[in-house]
Amino acid sequence: MADNGSERTVLITGAAGGLGRAFALGFAGRGYRVAVADLDVVGAKETAGLVADTGADSWHGHVDVTDADSTMRLATEVADFGGGSIDVLVNNAAVYATVTRSPLEEIDPDEWDLVMAVNLKGPWLMTRAVSPHLPEGGRVINLSSATVFSGSEQWAHYVASKGGVIALTRVMAKELGRRSINVNTIAPGFTLTEASKGLMNDAASYGVDRGSLRRASQPDDIVGAALYLAGPDSSFVTGQTLVVDGGRQFI
Repeated sequence: MADNGSERTVLITGAAGGLGRAFALGFAGRGYRVAVADLDVVGAKETAGLVADTGADSWHGHVDVTDADSTMRLATEVADFGGGSIDVLVNNAAVYATVTRSPLEEIDPDEWDLVMAVNLKGPWLMTRAVSPHLPEGGRVINLSSATVFSGSEQWAHYVASKGGVIALTRVMAKELGRRSINVNTIAPGFTLTEASKGLMNDAASYGVDRGSLRRASQPDDIVGAALYLAGPDSSFVTGQTLVVDGGRQFI
């Protein structure tokens, strides 16, 4: 595998903004062909335009990660864009900022189902659709959350969905590993994306005093982990969960 992404194609879901957009620009900077998809087609188009401005090849499209037909259609279109294959899949699409914080006895069952459908069923359906297009040496990168390890209160549906992603990753790693495909998870801590900033007034200082590294997490911190998991230096790493939280979990 080359040291950069030249001639490699990455597909990033949930890329209309926030962390997904940061992933897109990060991979573009490494020379990847970048395909971005989201329910928000306007935002996905904007991200693709920013990628194109860097000189990288870009493509954008619509996807509903909870719908099997939508994911299959997207995989076919992106494989065509990539010359027949998709080298890296980043399962970033998730319900996050709109999730209601409630005691477990008060969570709306419909919201529970929505969170599970997007955050857990979505990565399964996307990987299922992309799997035939993944070559030997391909990578799947799932997004979990450090809340799985902290047991963040009044967020049972979100935390459970992200815990499921870790379990799903382990199964995927074993099954796809037979084809020399690596599957790993990134579990970010609280990161200063647009969505996170909208949750509270003091987002920039939230939890900083609980970390080993006394600063807020930036999107590029998470992007760096994804680039590592997509690149040659992680060729023997699979089934793992990389917690990127500045050392908050063991303080």
